[in-house]
Amino acid sequence: MISNPLQNSIQYIKSVGPKRAESFRKIGLNTIKDLLFYFPYKHLDRSSILNTSDVVKIASGGFDGEVTILGKVIESELIRYGKKQLLKVQFKDQHGYFECVWFQGIKFFKDTFHSGDTYAISSKPVLTRYGHLQFAHPDFDKISKEESDEFINTGKIIPYYTLPKALKDKHIGDLSIRKIVRNAVESYAELLEETLPEDIVHSNKLFNLSEAVKSIHFPESLENLNKAFLRFKYEELFYLEILVALRKSKIKDFNKGISFVTNKERIKEFLDNLPFDLTDDQIKVLHEIRLDMESPKPMNRLLQGDVGSGKTIVALIAMLLCVNHGYQAVLMVPTEILADQHFKNITKLLDFNQDYKLSLLIGGQSKKQREKNLADISSGDSQIIIGTHALFEDIIQFNKLGLVIIDEQHRFGVAQRAKLIDKGILPDVLVMTATPIPRTLSMTVYGDLDVSVILNKPKNRKEIKTIVRSESKLPEIYNFIKTKAFEGNQSFIVYPLVEESEKLDLKSVLEEYEALKSTYFSDIKVGLIHGKMKWQQKEEVMLDFADKKYDVLFSTTVIEVGIDIPNANIIVINDAFRFGLSQLHQLRGRVGRGNEQAYCILIAKEGMAAKSSKMNFNFEYLSKQQIEKNKSAIRLNSMIKYSSGFDLSEIDLKLRGPGDLFGTKQSGLPELKFVSITEDTEIIIKAKEDAFKIIHNDPTLNNHSNQLIKKNLLKNFKENLQYYNIA
Repeated sequence: MISNPLQNSIQYIKSVGPKRAESFRKIGLNTIKDLLFYFPYKHLDRSSILNTSDVVKIASGGFDGEVTILGKVIESELIRYGKKQLLKVQFKDQHGYFECVWFQGIKFFKDTFHSGDTYAISSKPVLTRYGHLQFAHPDFDKISKEESDEFINTGKIIPYYTLPKALKDKHIGDLSIRKIVRNAVESYAELLEETLPEDIVHSNKLFNLSEAVKSIHFPESLENLNKAFLRFKYEELFYLEILVALRKSKIKDFNKGISFVTNKERIKEFLDNLPFDLTDDQIKVLHEIRLDMESPKPMNRLLQGDVGSGKTIVALIAMLLCVNHGYQAVLMVPTEILADQHFKNITKLLDFNQDYKLSLLIGGQSKKQREKNLADISSGDSQIIIGTHALFEDIIQFNKLGLVIIDEQHRFGVAQRAKLIDKGILPDVLVMTATPIPRTLSMTVYGDLDVSVILNKPKNRKEIKTIVRSESKLPEIYNFIKTKAFEGNQSFIVYPLVEESEKLDLKSVLEEYEALKSTYFSDIKVGLIHGKMKWQQKEEVMLDFADKKYDVLFSTTVIEVGIDIPNANIIVINDAFRFGLSQLHQLRGRVGRGNEQAYCILIAKEGMAAKSSKMNFNFEYLSKQQIEKNKSAIRLNSMIKYSSGFDLSEIDLKLRGPGDLFGTKQSGLPELKFVSITEDTEIIIKAKEDAFKIIHNDPTLNNHSNQLIKKNLLKNFKENLQYYNIA
């Protein structure tokens, strides 16, 4: 045995031993400390338990959620009907009887339930035609007689642990694991070293670490369980915010950036040549960017702006500020077709002044063109460089890189971004996104970035009318598209698949293009674009569409990002329930870029279309199960109710969680296990406030009072620290 008892093998815990220790090792639990942090996945408390008479009442009222009920097994019965069979297990509580049925895995369940055993049953309740209370294929947890008596008489809370196969193979079940963990907690929890500074624990009224560990395993009350969760949520956020604050401090305080001098005459010359006026929001954001660029500290700014709000023109002016000071500026975008469009549009906007030199760097260019671009970039002849991930290649040498602008940045990982930033001295960084980032995420994953927001779109833009229609309405919609085509308007028709699929009952763009071009759309011009085309082919189609060579463009989601066709005013999205909310909003943003009224028509199956149009959801009154069940309808209904990407991003966060939305795994920050980004706003604000204050006062964590934080960072977050100086 070793000097620190917590680092001893798990085998020394009572009821474990060498053989069982091997099973624990297989699931990553080697030491006593590992077991102390093997937390329950749920807790059973008396306040959440209903009795049979309560459940019958709510089931007869049409309740659609899950309930938990405690009962003792009376008997089980195997019932055959035709060639099939089912298992029915009869239970009893103090108020009556209920039954559970299984149609699959019958042998296993038959051997599981024995007369006299007590179980907590969780599932959706139904009343059979005979009036019996029934649960089909429920979740179930066994409870010992002693636990059951304590639970019923004293309200003791029972923890439940995940039981992987390796443990079950050694006959470690619910009762055994609770006994083993209890032995560990009672003997060793007091030996845990505190991981948060004492003043932080006191000022936030948190449990100390050993109290929190005891209470998350075997809480004396529901209040204590909630306090344990609060402690672990706070600690998780505190160290994440420390990393974010360190990252921001490293860039701002320890690195000397470029103090750009604004050439007001050349900026005025550019603005005078624009065919439109900037919005108030664009002017405000440009002022924030200019102050950053004139400062000797490196800019590290996030620019949020809804689809079509005019972020690109702001980015271009920032690039001119950089170029006018003798530096190179880079604009990196997600796709070749978008890079090419930006290159053409920016070239046109800078046509008034031949001094500005641009290069486009994307895959698929000829060897001669590519070599010329690389030489121009290396020599400094090229001032504005536009490209995709090709900008990451080691062969590319910048002459004097001063500004990096990254469009739709959550598509790129932190490590990838670092590779580009390392090519300059320490360039200013402007990150742009049309997927607005919810407030809680901007405080965590993006907390090291200064934030600018463009809320208002250019004047004279009308709000896009969004409706949900069933597939039976498609003939009417096609006639509407044709009528608008004869008036000079263009339309997109979007499909989720390129080709027909046997596995998915979804429409494909190739199949529908062939079917409709010779029927409904035989007297108008139609085009086709999809992801399997080379980018040059896609670009040719988009240019033809922009030149009005097509009235209707059949497409997959390749048009999702950034394509600008001012004359396109209708977008029809087939099988709309298959798309995420952010994606639907991005697709909607392809239309309504001119002064005409635009329409977004979402197509769904009959029932879904009716449900989505009538729905009036409120997250406060929806259970997790109801949200999960109605996700698609909520998404489509949100598109009707909200035109703002900021509103939709908050809903999307509640539906999907942060990881799916913004790739938090690529952010160089630890994953959140306890915290709910949507529900724990107050804890997020407090943890950020505390962490940023500490780093502001002691950026290197050298003060004696902060040694505990430094020790824990080096011990538990070493992998994350490699990114802490990258935005």
